[in-house]
Amino acid sequence: MATRQVFEKSLAGVQTDILRMGALAEQMVHDAVRALLDQDAVLAAQVIINDEQVDELFRKIEDQCIALIATQHPVARDLRVVVTGIEILINLERMSDYAVDIAQATMCMTGACLNEQAMVEIPRMGDLAQRMLKDGLDAYVEGDVHKARAMCALDDQVDYIFDHLYGQLTAAMRQNAEFVPAGVHLTHVIRYLERIADHATNVGEAVVYLITGERRELN
Repeated sequence: MATRQVFEKSLAGVQTDILRMGALAEQMVHDAVRALLDQDAVLAAQVIINDEQVDELFRKIEDQCIALIATQHPVARDLRVVVTGIEILINLERMSDYAVDIAQATMCMTGACLNEQAMVEIPRMGDLAQRMLKDGLDAYVEGDVHKARAMCALDDQVDYIFDHLYGQLTAAMRQNAEFVPAGVHLTHVIRYLERIADHATNVGEAVVYLITGERRELN
């Protein structure tokens, strides 16, 4: 098989595995938020277990990318494709780690009385973060720079909810000392979701770099 064909076949395998990893990360975020809302310790524990699959894929894809660079010596756009894959890979792994953090916080809050407003706004943050992750991966597959750039508007929404809800949670903790333990965990949860959205934005920035060759912050 010609060298170019070998490179393209290997690259296609990397992209397929990245999408698998992205689907796992997205499901982990969904399940972590659902476990919190339902106070479901079993589902939260499953999120933590599922992180092992993400870590295995991370190592596999990382090895594939290193092998591509070492054996194929890509340059110009080919090198950007490999570098972008590595950048997306790193951000997906961090998102799955934050899903684990949410699951662990949930297990600490089982049976606790949770803030009603937080239980309304946290699912909104989770939905936005998942949509951003999906849009970033779709932009990666489709080579759609406009979809990648549009992600910043969703990140702004996540940031707005975070700022608003953080203020409400800190006020609730000042007013009710018994709420402090759960309140601290909830402030951590919304910070984790905000960081997941930031990593999704990083995926969008990597896609813009892949397509245009330019490094631009989306937010």
